[in-house]
Amino acid sequence: MECVAWSSHKYVMHGFGWGWHRDHHERHDRLLEKNDLYALVGAAISISFFALGSPLIMGAAAWWPGTWIGIGVLIYGIVYSLIHDGLIHQRWFHYVPRDGYAKRLVQAHKLHHATAGKEGGVSFGFVFARDPQVLKRELKAQREAGIAKVRDSI
Repeated sequence: MECVAWSSHKYVMHGFGWGWHRDHHERHDRLLEKNDLYALVGAAISISFFALGSPLIMGAAAWWPGTWIGIGVLIYGIVYSLIHDGLIHQRWFHYVPRDGYAKRLVQAHKLHHATAGKEGGVSFGFVFARDPQVLKRELKAQREAGIAKVRDSI
C-alpha cells in the first residue's frame, strides 16, 4: 500500500486532485477539510473490492482476492486516520513523540508541509519516513533550483 499511497499523494493529490488537497496544506480552523473527501474515495474503493469478493453480491463471479484487497484498504484507512490525522496533525489526540520512528514520521511529514503550493516537496509516503536531514537538503536544493517555494519555518 505504501507505493499506492506515495503515487496517489504525489501524482493525484499534488496533481489534478490539488483542489481537494490544497486546504490540507493551508492553516484553517475548520473541523473538516476538502481533503477529507479522499477518505470517502478510499471507503468506496474498499467497499467495491468487498463487493467484488462477495458471493452474496457477485454469485459465482465473485473474485476472492477482492475481499482481501478490501480488508487491506480498510486497515490502511484506519491506520492512516490514527497516525496521519491523529498523531501527525493531532486532529483526534495530542501526543508529541520525543524519539524513535514516530518522531521521524512526524518530522518527515512536517517537512512535506514545508512547501507552499503543490510543486516540489518531499516525503509523499506514509509509512516510510526518510532521514529528516536528507529531506531538508532536498528542500533546500528545490528552493535554490526554483522548483518549490519553501516556507521560511524549516
